[in-house]
Amino acid sequence: MTDIQKKIVLVDDVSFFLLSFKQRFEKHYKVYLAQSAVQLFEILEKVIPDLIILDINIPDSNGFEIIEKLKADPLFARIPVIFLTGNKDKESVKRGIELGATDILFKPVDDSVLIECIEMQLEPEKQKISKPVILAIDDSPSILATINHILRAQHTVYTLPDPEKTKELLKIISPDLFLLDCQMPVLHGFELANMIRLETEHKETPIIFLTSDGTIDNLSVAFNLGASDFMVKPINEALLRERIAKHLEGYMMRRRIRLL
Repeated sequence: MTDIQKKIVLVDDVSFFLLSFKQRFEKHYKVYLAQSAVQLFEILEKVIPDLIILDINIPDSNGFEIIEKLKADPLFARIPVIFLTGNKDKESVKRGIELGATDILFKPVDDSVLIECIEMQLEPEKQKISKPVILAIDDSPSILATINHILRAQHTVYTLPDPEKTKELLKIISPDLFLLDCQMPVLHGFELANMIRLETEHKETPIIFLTSDGTIDNLSVAFNLGASDFMVKPINEALLRERIAKHLEGYMMRRRIRLL
């Protein structure tokens, strides 16, 4: 991790979580704890932190109101804010992203995920470039947040809510696997798969379709387009990891053989 100069403020009304967090991270960061919005803004009168980790539900306010105040203040607007929540409801996740949260973690938070998330914000140079790159494209922010949460410990995950920006993004990154929602406005997953296959670099890159409509017709269309897999929502975390590992292994092996 980094030196003691990096400053983190954790805002949560659960004393045990605050103390546990401080014990785990105080050797590496300067940690400030707040159990309310009032305490947070008292800290901010004295300290400009490098990162704020904010529970959405706290007694005297809520995370949405707080992040709106932070983003409206030029002094704090650029500070990354990670939301903590026990709720996976679509509207909360969507609103958090729209208000400028850099990440959303679902409670209970796994230690490895929390550490990686903090380092991603404070020490981006430490992110392992050797991790397989996954691009998830879905018009639902909550689905994208869930996918990011599930996969980021073992993969470099990019999420895209607007499929029309796919070509633009592919000029910057080269995914090792695509996760595509079938039903999206303007450009649906099947059209997007066709577009991806026209890219020379991605003629064989694994594509896994995610859909709420697992009909035989959709399944047939997906595999005719060269899909590697087809999964029905809601997402099963263990199964998604298993399928991705399987298809990445096969893809990487084929690439190595071609290089021989």
